[in-house]
Amino acid sequence: MRLWSYQGAVLGACTLAFFATMAARLAISPVVPAIGDTFAVSNGAIGLALTGMWAAYAASQFPSGLLADRYGERRIILVAVWGTAVTSGTLTAAPNYPVFLLSAVALGGIAGLHYSVATSLLTRTLPHTGSAIGLHTAGAPVAGVLIPMAAGSIGVWLGWRWAVALGMAVAVPSAILFAAVVRPTAPVRPDESVWSRLRVRPLVDLLARPPIARTAALSVGGAFVWQATASFLPAFLIEHHAYGEALAGVLFSVYFGIQGITQPALGALSDRIGRYPAAAMAVGAGVVGYSGLVVGVGLWMIGGAIVCTGLAMGWGAALLPKFMDHLGEEERSAGFGLIRTAYMVLGASGSVVTGAVADLLGWGAAFLGLAGVLGGMLVVLLYVIRDRPSAWTAPTGF
Repeated sequence: MRLWSYQGAVLGACTLAFFATMAARLAISPVVPAIGDTFAVSNGAIGLALTGMWAAYAASQFPSGLLADRYGERRIILVAVWGTAVTSGTLTAAPNYPVFLLSAVALGGIAGLHYSVATSLLTRTLPHTGSAIGLHTAGAPVAGVLIPMAAGSIGVWLGWRWAVALGMAVAVPSAILFAAVVRPTAPVRPDESVWSRLRVRPLVDLLARPPIARTAALSVGGAFVWQATASFLPAFLIEHHAYGEALAGVLFSVYFGIQGITQPALGALSDRIGRYPAAAMAVGAGVVGYSGLVVGVGLWMIGGAIVCTGLAMGWGAALLPKFMDHLGEEERSAGFGLIRTAYMVLGASGSVVTGAVADLLGWGAAFLGLAGVLGGMLVVLLYVIRDRPSAWTAPTGF
């Protein structure tokens, strides 16, 4: 695939669109105290808005696939990116907390329409699915490196509303580029209504397929650790290692940066050696990394552990293509969306559980727990690989 080909242009447009939908959500966190002061509400109230945003993001994964099957991927992605711009603008102009809360939930729901549909579009358009999904997924960690630092600086200089407006500023050109580059896509099921497909038994049967069920269970573990890390890594570094906020922020950006580098490489590796072996390498690095974060001393050891955690959180670039390997063409949009909703909703508990463990037993125990989750994933992956040696050479194998 040449970067200047239509396939490369679609990949680039989808990745930029994912960057935009993630940027709008990440622009909020650095200015949470200022938002709370403006609306005279507690951090808990702002946290409720953010929880609603991420829950809505997870919940919209499945219906996004159904909508794409009916109307085509291009239309739904455009709705997601233009909707991100609009809801980000509503957040920026929110006159009071209730409007802010509703706007945050709407932002999560509309932004969540993008990822599953774009993954289906890339699967239909590009031959090397793992490489394409890895590059596309890298849009999120790149946003994680750039947007929090930019939003924090803008918030100090101009106020939180200008910081949150970054989401709109990124989404508008992303939507225009996507509309200009990506050709209209024919819907897979244009004559079937969305409601007619909301039947419980076929959905349960899809999730119960052995390779999908196993990979979904592994993805719950990965999402659990990702959510906990995204929520608490800076707090862990400040409380457990007594680092300043500035240094913790830099290490947090490094964590996202390593993810951005890892995911395309891990996706390409999964095309060559198999999905599970590539995922096993990632989570194995995570066991070392999260353990090192707890027991390590000195900036060099902690920096090395941060690198390992970033490598581990590239797991999705290896496991997500596994779902596509076992979904037919007509199932990919809705099926992948259903799977994403299922594992992301369960994995979202990572923040609540890790915070509770930290309150009860301390940050060390909380992050060792994350190492334990990754260790469990590693045991399962190694068992499957040993039981099915073909996993090393056949990405589409069981």
